[in-house]
Amino acid sequence: MATTRTVPYPAFNFTVSFPGSQEFGGFSDVSGIMTELTVAEYRDGNDPENHVQKIQGLNKTGDVTLKRGVIDSSLIWAWIREARTEARSAKRTVVIALLNEKRETVQKWILRSALPLKWTGPTLAGKGGGEVAMEELVLSCEALDFDQPGA
Repeated sequence: MATTRTVPYPAFNFTVSFPGSQEFGGFSDVSGIMTELTVAEYRDGNDPENHVQKIQGLNKTGDVTLKRGVIDSSLIWAWIREARTEARSAKRTVVIALLNEKRETVQKWILRSALPLKWTGPTLAGKGGGEVAMEELVLSCEALDFDQPGA
């Protein structure tokens, strides 16, 4: 009999990858994974009760922000260059996987038709010396899917 986990998974074990490709760097933060369903309010003119019906409208996904320390990788920049010139063919599927303590995938969020929307480089300062140079990548996607392996 399968047991149900009652303790939440920690938020620090995750990967970000393109399917069929290597992980494209370890990210320290992923935020903005969301989907939203909109509704349209409608009322029949002959409805005896004065109220509206709510009819499902469009669904939207939020922009996802990835943050990481700058590493020696040109994969993100190659994708940005492709998106600047070949927007339609530059769309990628991006998979964000939450891992358990054994580093097994327990949940996945799949960003379909993702494009790089914004890249922000590190803040560079000569003082200090203990800070990590961070970059931020904002992705826009057309759809968000959820997968729970083994469920």
